[in-house]
Amino acid sequence: MKSKIVENQDGTMRALSNRHVQMIAIGGTIGTGLFLGSGSTISKTGPSVMLVYIVLGLFFFFMMRAIGEMFYSDPSQHTFVSFISRYLGPTVGHFTGWTYWIGLVFVCMAELTATATYVQYWFPNIPSWIVELVFLGILASVNLIAARLFGEAEFWFAMIKIVAIVAMIVTGIFMMSSHAVTPLGHASLTNVFHNYTLFPHGVFNFISAFPMVFFAFQGIEFVSITIGEAKSPHTVIKKAVNETLIRILLFYIGALIVIMGIIPWTSLSANSSPFVQVFKLAGFPAAAATINFVVLTSAASSLNSCIFSAGRHFYQLATEVPENSWMHKTFAKISKNGVPAAAIIFSAALVLITPLMSLTTAISSVFTIVTGVSSDMYIIVYTLAMLAHRKYRASSDFLPNGFVMPWYRVTSPLTIMFFAVIFISLFFIPEDVIGAIGAIVWTIAFGGIEYFRQRKLVPAE
Repeated sequence: MKSKIVENQDGTMRALSNRHVQMIAIGGTIGTGLFLGSGSTISKTGPSVMLVYIVLGLFFFFMMRAIGEMFYSDPSQHTFVSFISRYLGPTVGHFTGWTYWIGLVFVCMAELTATATYVQYWFPNIPSWIVELVFLGILASVNLIAARLFGEAEFWFAMIKIVAIVAMIVTGIFMMSSHAVTPLGHASLTNVFHNYTLFPHGVFNFISAFPMVFFAFQGIEFVSITIGEAKSPHTVIKKAVNETLIRILLFYIGALIVIMGIIPWTSLSANSSPFVQVFKLAGFPAAAATINFVVLTSAASSLNSCIFSAGRHFYQLATEVPENSWMHKTFAKISKNGVPAAAIIFSAALVLITPLMSLTTAISSVFTIVTGVSSDMYIIVYTLAMLAHRKYRASSDFLPNGFVMPWYRVTSPLTIMFFAVIFISLFFIPEDVIGAIGAIVWTIAFGGIEYFRQRKLVPAE
């Protein structure tokens, strides 16, 4: 017997089941960074890369517990930005909301570009703009029809990623347990720590791996945005957040051990997918095409989640402006299908800029810079979420018997300090300096404009 779908006060529907949310959580944890970018990270740090993933995974887990605790106290909210507005004030909330939404739009653009690249692997003669229009049209429609359809799409997208990772891990375990002979030697667990040193290519390469892995985990918070439309929010948020660390250890650490057990890390190519390299050594000729399909679905999954999240965030922004404003009247609406349709359409329409990027290299270069800036802004947004959680703890909303963050007095300041260290480290990595400076400029400029805008809205007594 199917449970009845509950309608929220604002008209959205609690249509996402536990299985939808859990798979969205897994999908948010596993990105294309694992399938494509992990080779580059391993080549920088060797087996120490696992330490990088564990440390970052632990701090992302603490961040998710902080966000989860606030959602547990009020599961009616659609985005964690609403808590920033509530506990740090409308100025900070508005700044964060616009910053996060703009960042989401650029992530959508990047993922849409990626889908065209992966499709052209099989169909090189199809113009990229046609592929981009088709994917954007389909996934925007999925989001407009119902939250449940979005959840179903994410369920199957995540399932494909999980099957690919599990298949590689199982293949690797078999090869290592049987000491399979490859052109690179014997597959063995001893390959992982053979001649191990903590900094095989120096401290700088080890430190520079932290931002790389940080951006691989970016988007892990997407699952929290589904809570406002989940059927059993209190049960779902606990399960989704608590298993964050387990998923990271299982999928990332498990995959990395297998990769380095089959391919000695000194022989691993930094320029191609480690998954492709492993499957080819296992005698699977269609490895490249299969992994291309997996990363295509991974990019489509990220695009799907981005459209969902961007729509909810723009809707949230529209609800926070005066009711007589055009923005509120136009976008603070829920359609008959229970979704913020106008906000979704507007966000998706901006992503249509993507096909134009293929026209000139200048646009593409600007896009690369802006994407870097928006990625770096996420560190600031995550830090503000942690600061909002500290204010929540000191407020009357705090539920001492709720879903409390473990060892709060220690883990909260440590997480904030860690995010600050990650941001500072960007200035020591040449390719990240422009993005880091841009993030600071954006914060000062937009924050200043927002501050004076709020001053005008609230006249002095």
